[in-house]
Amino acid sequence: MTVTIYTQSSCSSSRKAIKWLKEHNIPFTEKRITSQPLTLSEFKNILRMTEDGTDEIIATNSNDFKNLDVDIDQLSIQELYELIKEHPRMLRSPILIDEKRIQVGYNEMDIRRFIPRKVRVYELNELRKHADEIVS
Repeated sequence: MTVTIYTQSSCSSSRKAIKWLKEHNIPFTEKRITSQPLTLSEFKNILRMTEDGTDEIIATNSNDFKNLDVDIDQLSIQELYELIKEHPRMLRSPILIDEKRIQVGYNEMDIRRFIPRKVRVYELNELRKHADEIVS
């Protein structure tokens, strides 16, 4: 599975996430939304994967969002897409997504969900063995 990571220039969280993906040999494709706007299909896919819809992906504290003075709950999907296309910095960053998972922002614990399950199970078993050795 390849992870797609939507980033913004000069975003430290995006840099941390890319570094983590590289360190863990997770294949990924980077898309800078500030220079390559989201397609409508990508936007709909991101929304579909969220649990909290726009609350999860919109950076309401960003200057871009504050300066718009718009109620996004009153916008259609198409209108919201056009707004984000014009003001990509109103999205939180990074957004990592694969076929099954999404993560918005960088969180060192949560990003581990992108490690393949077999690897996570192996690592857990190794930790248990090590813990058993310490206890014995």
